[in-house]
Amino acid sequence: MKITHLTTTAVSLPLAEPLGNATATIRQLSCIVVDLGTDEGLRGENLIFTIRPEQVKLLDAMVHVLSDAVIGLHPDDTGAFWADAWRRINFIGFTGVSIMGISAIDGAIWDLRAKRTGLSISRMLGRCRETIPAYASGGLWLTQDIPALVRQAEGFVAQGFKAMKLRLAGRIEVDLPRVKAVRAAIGSEIGLMVDANQVLDADAAIRLGDALAPFDIAWFEEPVPAHALEDSAKVANALRIPIASGENEYTRYGFRRMIEAGAASILMPDLQRVGGVTEFARVGALAASFDLPVSSHLFPEMSLQLLAHVPTAHSLEYMDWFAPLYQEKIDLIDGLARIPDAPGWAMALDRAAIQRYSL
Repeated sequence: MKITHLTTTAVSLPLAEPLGNATATIRQLSCIVVDLGTDEGLRGENLIFTIRPEQVKLLDAMVHVLSDAVIGLHPDDTGAFWADAWRRINFIGFTGVSIMGISAIDGAIWDLRAKRTGLSISRMLGRCRETIPAYASGGLWLTQDIPALVRQAEGFVAQGFKAMKLRLAGRIEVDLPRVKAVRAAIGSEIGLMVDANQVLDADAAIRLGDALAPFDIAWFEEPVPAHALEDSAKVANALRIPIASGENEYTRYGFRRMIEAGAASILMPDLQRVGGVTEFARVGALAASFDLPVSSHLFPEMSLQLLAHVPTAHSLEYMDWFAPLYQEKIDLIDGLARIPDAPGWAMALDRAAIQRYSL
């Protein structure tokens, strides 16, 4: 069996209302669906995205730039693809859109490889668990006022979530009353994470972290710019609240630098930035060697397969952004996400929906 062709489909998912964090207002999701076909008619699929519509052409172009690295390979040759693609991006660099292109194709190969054997990706990698705690991340935005935050937080608890994430503005006078209101609404037994989306410097992050400490914060996510590892380490050393980061890191090399700097105590790889299934699994092994917990970033339908494999997996970021593009829904029971076990990604893209939302 050989991979004979690669196709892409651009898709736009409108959001019912704009969502805001400290750095962006999101109005739609622009996606690239990647399909790999073989000479025996089997298909592998994957999905990447951007919150900025003007960038979708760039993502699409990068995938096609790397197509020669995958055409002609056997579906089992995931390592050969990754190594060849890594050589091909040498001139344009080992972070950014080049890694997103690798991730897009890598995930589709793994889907193809697993389907060929009749196994889920997590079974091929080796499972550690059948369920994973999920936290509600699809709400509690800066665009909501305090009454709306309270209503939504209470709704998440009613749905069975044991943890949720609130976005911060990065200003104590704004953030403190919002955190206080949500904590009062959900009680002391529900985990509350906060995310500053990189808008603070180290000293401001420490001041804000100290102000939030009485509210039993489960983690403080990206308090400073992602590239400022020394600043993140300074914050981590100054606060008792755990620092979570990693969604903006690329490949195992980026995560190795994070670990060496002591920049975070909870690692958050993103499937499209880390380098796909191949590199997510490598980062998971690296994290396990330091006993560091791993929580996914976005792509919950696919991240479930990696969290099933990573020894120190901590939690699934549950976002319903991409749900309209899938045939199945994530099975959530009492705050736990069941890890599906059908072949490949174990959750299939809905081809009618892809056509409906295609650009």
